[in-house]
Amino acid sequence: MFIEKLPAKSRWLVRIIHRRGAVTLAIVVLVLTSAAFSVSKPHVVVFGKWTSVQWFPDSGAGDKPHTLKVRALLVDARVKEFTVGPAHDVTERLFVVQRAFRINDSLPQESESLPRWQWQEGGWLLVDRVSGHVSAINLPDFDVLHSAVSWYRDYAAYCGVSDDGKKVHAVVAQLNRRKAVLKKAFESVSMGEGEATNAAPDVACPVPEWQRAPVRVTFDPPNGAKQTFAIRGHAADLVSEDEDDEEASR
Repeated sequence: MFIEKLPAKSRWLVRIIHRRGAVTLAIVVLVLTSAAFSVSKPHVVVFGKWTSVQWFPDSGAGDKPHTLKVRALLVDARVKEFTVGPAHDVTERLFVVQRAFRINDSLPQESESLPRWQWQEGGWLLVDRVSGHVSAINLPDFDVLHSAVSWYRDYAAYCGVSDDGKKVHAVVAQLNRRKAVLKKAFESVSMGEGEATNAAPDVACPVPEWQRAPVRVTFDPPNGAKQTFAIRGHAADLVSEDEDDEEASR
């Protein structure tokens, strides 16, 4: 008989349907349909077009606005966030990008009925292309106005600023780790000594430079000595000048 030629699971379903009739058939169809719809729907994650907006960094530079280019981050054709700057692919599934947002700058005593929106730069976001999930990244001592971030793999290197706004640190953070891989204060560098580079009006130091094989990152703060650190997993070691020269001669 043709039933004997079917796989074991299929023969089991056919025998149950034959014995129990149409009711069982309806239940089986419902279960199979539910299982098919329970498979996660793929999400579409894309960026919108660039738009130039006015940005007031509120860094003591007066009321003169800066030009900031932002674009929307869309998940399934819906705007989830606005972003600034290029994205960095961490894996085939994950990427990071800096957030941009509008904040209401209206004062309580102002009688305007409409909010007074102003664009601001924000922290960094981690985006999952498969699930469509967008989450904020915790970067220790990251300062929106003064920290220019350089990404390599899942590491972020930047000059962080202390809570009192006076000290500058060399920082290397890793995704999904609360404690920084590297956090070292620059003894001769304080806020106010950096020059305006990139989009920020007063970055603490230029963007750190990465190199691979071995993995190293170099900080070159203004009025301070250039320092290179070797990154090994969750640890960082200062590279001496002799080690640096030896590596360069190879």
